[in-house]
Amino acid sequence: METIDLIRALSQASGVTGYEHEAQQIVRDAFEPVADTLRSDALGNLIALKRGRGPDDGQRRSILLAAHTDEIGLMVTGTEKGFIRFTRVGGVDTRTILGQEVVVHGRRPLPGIIASRPPHVLSPEERNKAITLDKLFIDVGLTEERLKEVVQVGDIITMRRDLVELANGYVAGKAMDDRAGVVSLAVCLRHLQGLAHDWDVYAVATTQEEVGLKGATVAAYGVAPDIGVAIDVGFGKQKGVDEDDSIDMDGGPAILVGPNAHPLMHKRLADAARQYEIKHQFEYATGASGTDAWAIQVSRQGIPTGLLSIPLRYMHTTVETLCLRDVERTGRLLAFFIAGLDEAFAVGLGL
Repeated sequence: METIDLIRALSQASGVTGYEHEAQQIVRDAFEPVADTLRSDALGNLIALKRGRGPDDGQRRSILLAAHTDEIGLMVTGTEKGFIRFTRVGGVDTRTILGQEVVVHGRRPLPGIIASRPPHVLSPEERNKAITLDKLFIDVGLTEERLKEVVQVGDIITMRRDLVELANGYVAGKAMDDRAGVVSLAVCLRHLQGLAHDWDVYAVATTQEEVGLKGATVAAYGVAPDIGVAIDVGFGKQKGVDEDDSIDMDGGPAILVGPNAHPLMHKRLADAARQYEIKHQFEYATGASGTDAWAIQVSRQGIPTGLLSIPLRYMHTTVETLCLRDVERTGRLLAFFIAGLDEAFAVGLGL
């Protein structure tokens, strides 16, 4: 599947945190042709193994690649006079959802809209304030009686948005955070088909990142790799965002500098990018990065970890925007980095 087709399918799929099965099935279909084995663990992580060429004596080194499949979304808390009340699952910004189309996943999928009282009936004071969650509701067009038959408390709600192709290789849609990272894993596995690599590669589409890195926590513990690299998104440069806290769109993956990235992992990723002339950049974090990299790094006795960030504008909205070239570059960098792994590197890490 072409990169644009996979990112479209994943962006438009449902996969709110804890309910990632629809999106994970698409990932499974994409990984299957380029992996030796596929399995899912108890938390729903999809784990693809691409075996290295080293001796199969139980001592072969391994690397874990992690990108999360879950997206932020909503959940039904009740019904009221034919309307649905709801709460957030993950970091949904209430200011961005008024007027959005949604799908309520009840006994059958229901298209709906997020609405509130029109501005004409609000007081002057209310018009100058952001609308709070308790003042929003979802209208699916059903009567109160019928609504209670098909919707219940706990039903998941996803934002409804088709991928939009913009100019110059850019696309916009929902859930690019972090399904763009998952697509980069597929790109990596595809490139590894034509590269010799000694280490086993575990490409993991993780779950429940948006509510505390839970999928990566159990995946890193279960796989117990020698090293790990997480792939997520970073704040792409745009109007109103501090340049020091953002990275260039179409600038390639950003390689993390900071305590959440092992210095030798950072150096080896940067060296691979320079050697193979892959456009790249750097970002820093002075503590935990808030990504799967943190969960991997502190798993078991500690795992030397790196982090690559794909530049993304308008994070946690339904119009997250990225450049497809950055996704491709990220996958290529991972593949060439893996192809260069050897025992000397492991010894240098103290493994």
